[in-house]
Amino acid sequence: MALSASRAMSKGVVVSVPVLVLSALVATVFLFFLLSSLSSCSCPTTDVSPSIARSVGIGVSESGSGDVPSLPMKESGSSIAPLSTRKEDVEWVKDQIQANGLHMHDNVLRKGINPRTRAQQLEDLRQFKGISHYEKPESDNHTAYPCPGELLVEEHHSNYGEPWAGGRDVFEFLAQATQLRPDSSVLEIGCGTLRVGLHFIRYLNPEHFHCLERDELSLMAAFRYELPAQGLLHKRPLIVKGEDMDFSKFGSGTVYDLIYASAVFLHMPDKLVWTGLERLASKLKPYDGRIFVSHNIKFCSRLGGEECTKRLASLGLEYLGKKTHDSLLFNHYEIWFEFRRSKA
Repeated sequence: MALSASRAMSKGVVVSVPVLVLSALVATVFLFFLLSSLSSCSCPTTDVSPSIARSVGIGVSESGSGDVPSLPMKESGSSIAPLSTRKEDVEWVKDQIQANGLHMHDNVLRKGINPRTRAQQLEDLRQFKGISHYEKPESDNHTAYPCPGELLVEEHHSNYGEPWAGGRDVFEFLAQATQLRPDSSVLEIGCGTLRVGLHFIRYLNPEHFHCLERDELSLMAAFRYELPAQGLLHKRPLIVKGEDMDFSKFGSGTVYDLIYASAVFLHMPDKLVWTGLERLASKLKPYDGRIFVSHNIKFCSRLGGEECTKRLASLGLEYLGKKTHDSLLFNHYEIWFEFRRSKA
């Protein structure tokens, strides 16, 4: 019996080896299919907290979920580009200045640098045509659309009472206040030479920025210099020359997420401002859309609070309040007045 048991055990070992091999093979195949199915499943993404989402410029819905895909991505597509400057960005700039031992100096003649006023630059451009240039008629063969010298020396950057760089401040404030997204539609009343508009055009999808501007020189600066120089011609903004608050060229089907006027209503008769609001009320997205007006709203306050509220209500508009915006770049603040469309 011991001999037969030993033989049985020996036979059992011989039989179990191929079984184990087969079992391992089956397990391997099963694991392969399991991993494949996990990698291709449509698993729900983790919600981004509203506070974190807003800090990086993510549009947050009423439920608090961060809607990530609609915001602009970096070239790698792995991280989200923040909508506005953050505290850590400012600290990084300070660190770089300190690390390089930089200090402000007077803008005087030094090796390789010859500071000149814009007037001097323009005179040099007219007299010497720059360091290297093509003479007529050959110039037409090399330059697609020659730009006027007045625009090349950026004289139009001095046409406003505030620094040109302040346009970025205005963009960041308005974009954050309205939770702007690239597929939003924006209308600026009086965009000038695109001091603010350039930043909206860069952020928004093509054809989603509209502007009504009356000044021809400002429009020339926008089309002939700013858009080409900033590489934004492909964005095809709809910029229209017009006045008297005539928005007919923008089409009847456009509904805006944001309409804003920076220091424009100050120069208009109250009657014309109210005419514009009447025409724009139906073009503003109900409830979520916003109208922002800077500096003051004397067109409203001159009527008196109760009368102004009634007149706004007759247009389907509602005054939400006043907001103060601090500049990132210089010691300056702006006051903005916020309205919304209260009726669909």
